[in-house]
Amino acid sequence: MLKTGFTGGAWLNEPSRWSIDGDQLTLTTEAETDFWRETYYAFVHDNGHAYTLPADDGFTAMVRVRADYTANFDQAGLMLYLDERHWLKCGVELTDGDRFLSVVVTNGRSDWSVCQPFRELDDFRLRLTVKDGSVLVHASRDGAVWSMLRVAAFAPAPRYRVGPMACSPSRAGLDVTFSDFSIGPASTEPLHADA
Repeated sequence: MLKTGFTGGAWLNEPSRWSIDGDQLTLTTEAETDFWRETYYAFVHDNGHAYTLPADDGFTAMVRVRADYTANFDQAGLMLYLDERHWLKCGVELTDGDRFLSVVVTNGRSDWSVCQPFRELDDFRLRLTVKDGSVLVHASRDGAVWSMLRVAAFAPAPRYRVGPMACSPSRAGLDVTFSDFSIGPASTEPLHADA
C-alpha cells in the first residue's frame, strides 16, 4: 500500500519555522543543528530536524529535495530512525565548499560516506529501501535514472520512522522544500542491472 504526503508525521526537534502546503513541507533550520554520534569528532549531536512517519519493515521511501546549501555542513535529505543510537541520514551535504551526496549510518556510533554521481544538487530525489536489516540508498536528478549511494546493515526492527531531515551545524537559516514524499512496499528492483 502506497502512502503519499506528510499527514501523520511527528518532529524530532521541531524547527520554529515550518509549514505543510499540499504535498510540500518547507522548513528553516535552527542554529547549530546536526545528527552525529561520537566517531572521530568525539561528540554527540541529536538536535537536527527530522519529520518522520511510521513504516513497517519492508518499505521504500522517496522524496524530492530542494535547497540552497551555502554554509559548511548544510544538509538536507531523508532520515531513517529507530532510536537515538540507531539511525541513518542521507542527502546532500556541503563539505569544504563542495556539495556531496552523503550517507551517515549510525549503529551505536556514526560513519560517513560521500560521493558525486552527479553535480546538479539543488534539486534531487532520494530513494531509501529498508528490508530485513539492510538499507539501500539511491539518488536521482530526475526521478528516472537512479545512482546507488550505499548498501548498509541496519538494526532489524518490525517498525521504523522515516522522513525528511535537515541540519545546519555552522549557522541558522537553511531553507528547504521537500515534496513528492511516499512510503510504499520495498522495491523489488535488482541491486545490479544485469542481475
